[in-house]
Amino acid sequence: MEKMRILIIEDEKPIVDILTYGLEKEGYEVASCYNGGEGMNMAREYKPNLILLDWMLPDLNGPDVCRLISEQFNIPIIMLTAKATMEDKLYGLEVGVDDYITKPFDLREVVARIKIILRRFQRSTDTQSMVYEFDGEISEEERTVKKNGIYIELTPKEFDLLLYFIKHPRHVFTREKLLEELWDYSYMGDTRTVDIHVQRLRKKLGLDQELRTVFGVGYKYVPVQ
Repeated sequence: MEKMRILIIEDEKPIVDILTYGLEKEGYEVASCYNGGEGMNMAREYKPNLILLDWMLPDLNGPDVCRLISEQFNIPIIMLTAKATMEDKLYGLEVGVDDYITKPFDLREVVARIKIILRRFQRSTDTQSMVYEFDGEISEEERTVKKNGIYIELTPKEFDLLLYFIKHPRHVFTREKLLEELWDYSYMGDTRTVDIHVQRLRKKLGLDQELRTVFGVGYKYVPVQ
């Protein structure tokens, strides 16, 4: 069986060494680099299954690297950061971060978070070929979305959320339920991460009418008649 590949983009060599040792011990194939520019190239050439990305890098910062990678590739990203404020986390979510791990971290937590995200990501890609119709076209197998014949770039989390809504039309979901189903944990109980992703889906796909707010409860998707 082919090993899962992890790319570490981190400028502190001791942290890279610790992560590499621990992840290889868990059976992962690991590659690393020390700046954002090289990280972009390695994301293209190494084709990792997941990226561990430092917030503070010597050239591009982590959020910028995350945004650029998310625009081109469908790769889950975990941000490693000493920035623990909710504002920083929400900003990271806006550019496509799938999870956060705050420094200093416990290696066991890193491994656990990686397993959760890879397992969820694998479930979403190991599917039969199905195409769902909404006001556009979404392919679950290829993880692509088209609107008016044009492919729309979504982050992995945006795609998962859109697909979840489309699979459950007219069903009302609380923000807490969406966090539980799609994030596997809550961002410190803060449901704003759901609001941000819904807003981004509305903006990117023009779903203001279909993706409706149920005031005091959450959201529901109502297909175009």
